[in-house]
Amino acid sequence: MFPCCCCSRDKSVIYKAEVFTGEMLHAGTTNSIYIHLRGTMDSSHRICLPKSRFIGGHRRGAVIELDVFCPSSLGHLEFVVLESEPYLPFCFLNDDWFCSKVVVTTPEGDTVNFPCYHWISGNERLMFREATGKLIFNETWPEAIEERKKELQSRQKVYRWSIYAEGLPEIMKVDSASDLPAEVRFSFTKDLEFKFTAVEALLSLKLETHSTNKKQWKSLDELSHVFNGHKTDVYEYVEKNWKEDTFFGYQLLNGINPMMIHRCSKLPENFPVTEDMVKASLFGKNLEAEIQKGNIFLVDYKRLHGVTANVIHGKQHFLAAPLCLLYVTPEDKLIPIAIQLKQEPGEDNPIFLPTDSEYDWLLAKIFVRSADFAEHELNFHLLRTHLLAEVFAMSTLRNLPMVHPIYKLLISHFRYTLQINTLARQALISENGLFTENASVGGPGMVEFLKKAVASLTYSSLCMPEDITARGLESIPNFLYRDDGLRLWDIVHRFVHNVIGHYYTCDSDVQKDTELQNWIEEIFFHGFLAETSTGIPQSFSSVTELVRFLTMVIFTVSVQHAAVNNGQFDFGGWMPNFPISLQLPPPTTKGQCTESTMLKTFPDINTTVNGMAAVYLLSRQSTDYVALGNGYQDHFSEKTPLELIHETQNVLKKYNFEIQGRNVSLPLSYTYLNPNNVENSVAL
Repeated sequence: MFPCCCCSRDKSVIYKAEVFTGEMLHAGTTNSIYIHLRGTMDSSHRICLPKSRFIGGHRRGAVIELDVFCPSSLGHLEFVVLESEPYLPFCFLNDDWFCSKVVVTTPEGDTVNFPCYHWISGNERLMFREATGKLIFNETWPEAIEERKKELQSRQKVYRWSIYAEGLPEIMKVDSASDLPAEVRFSFTKDLEFKFTAVEALLSLKLETHSTNKKQWKSLDELSHVFNGHKTDVYEYVEKNWKEDTFFGYQLLNGINPMMIHRCSKLPENFPVTEDMVKASLFGKNLEAEIQKGNIFLVDYKRLHGVTANVIHGKQHFLAAPLCLLYVTPEDKLIPIAIQLKQEPGEDNPIFLPTDSEYDWLLAKIFVRSADFAEHELNFHLLRTHLLAEVFAMSTLRNLPMVHPIYKLLISHFRYTLQINTLARQALISENGLFTENASVGGPGMVEFLKKAVASLTYSSLCMPEDITARGLESIPNFLYRDDGLRLWDIVHRFVHNVIGHYYTCDSDVQKDTELQNWIEEIFFHGFLAETSTGIPQSFSSVTELVRFLTMVIFTVSVQHAAVNNGQFDFGGWMPNFPISLQLPPPTTKGQCTESTMLKTFPDINTTVNGMAAVYLLSRQSTDYVALGNGYQDHFSEKTPLELIHETQNVLKKYNFEIQGRNVSLPLSYTYLNPNNVENSVAL
């Protein structure tokens, strides 16, 4: 503990300050840093922080402790002021410093937190508020209102909206990850561990020698032996069971895309399945009767109809827009019973059945799985988690000051999101990106498909309880994504309801919060492109509306992202189960498919290993991973929110054990929504 050098030790009132330097690369500084405290009754002297003994500066991750002596109490602490000056006079070298927070213990023993999370340049003076959440209409100091405005004006100059492509949610205007403000960039640990490039992934998987091999696969054994490292237990299960009808059905419920399936209340007119076709699969039961009982389900990839398929390494590749009918057997297994590979029925578009030849049926399922790859990666993963998370993060940073309780509630849920999205645009979906160059739905078809996906985006489909009901999936058996997801939705909703209720005591509080109204307005216009058909609100008029929307935001960027992201290498690493592309068109007749046909349909070796690299990149976690329910403590200081945070963490911990107990008896554990495995933000 360092005593301050500007006041004598015989002063009777002592404030103990801890100043935290951030963990990211270059967070430390050789500049001189000054601090002074401001309360409702008085201010301390301006005090120079002692430099680290190790480097002669304020090193990354350092915590400097010092005593601040004052002649009398400062009253309720409101602000901490931090100033940075070059260490040497007339030095023009700007050695920025990142301060994460300041914690002050008062003479009375109370702890007062000042979240900073900000870079401070040489010759810069910044003021930070005490962590108690305050709404703008509750501010009593004109100076505090002015500080809020200045903070937002400063941020709005940095965080600017940009159009990525017409008809898609807007993104942050930034050229590269290195140009991002450091407070939203990776920590030193994450930066050191995480290399978001195809080369790094190929090297990690020991596949770099295959990345230029344009030959076709000779056999599935060849594919299996090419890749022997990094196989997870689920990967090996997938490789063993990918051909099975029961596993095909399982994946539509508990794989990485549980978002396509819905109950079939009536056969689509363009899918003319007859009783005779499916009688064997239904064990002699009547199709219409099974539909009425709620045992028939459908996946329809109609958004892929008409989308331009990619040309990969000079070869035309192909997309299907299939329909697949499924049945829940008396043993509660979900199995496919009919597949049509194109949307328009006709003689050249047969309905494939389990009773067809082995490779006719298997190839039909492969085309469905490839269509599922497109829907999953672009719609349910990229659009509905990554791009929406960026919209929510941008509006939060632009419209809510750090003292705002909703900023405090949300900011930890946007950790690393802007950087991971910037990197993904460079490495995956840029002109030379992995996805662009190797996926059937890459290239010109990517934006075509994304626009269709945006057109289907609704508020209710982002709210899990409503989505499950709308898809008629309330009672389908063995739906673990639903079971775990609804439980987590309820936990998040209860937490949000209680925290928001602490700050907003009535609906009028919501209505007169101008910062909040600006926040949702920007989300509506820049994220949902002012489309009223989405159901996204343009303003909030009640506490209930606000709680629902905030629950959706937190759920989307944490739970939903975990559900569609974390198992990508598990389920997609074995290419035949989740083909990134296919290089023969959908078959137009039955009885012609062989093993050779299947192998020729699969992507070439180089495309395959690049696809593996993509899903591997998207499935890696860093050691500074933060699980759901954590990250709030540094932003709140009041007793009630801190108690609610602790209570919610305990609830999540208990549910974590419940899931582990359930998984013991399952042939394939469903772990992606285990709270310990749900990252708090879209950080990968």
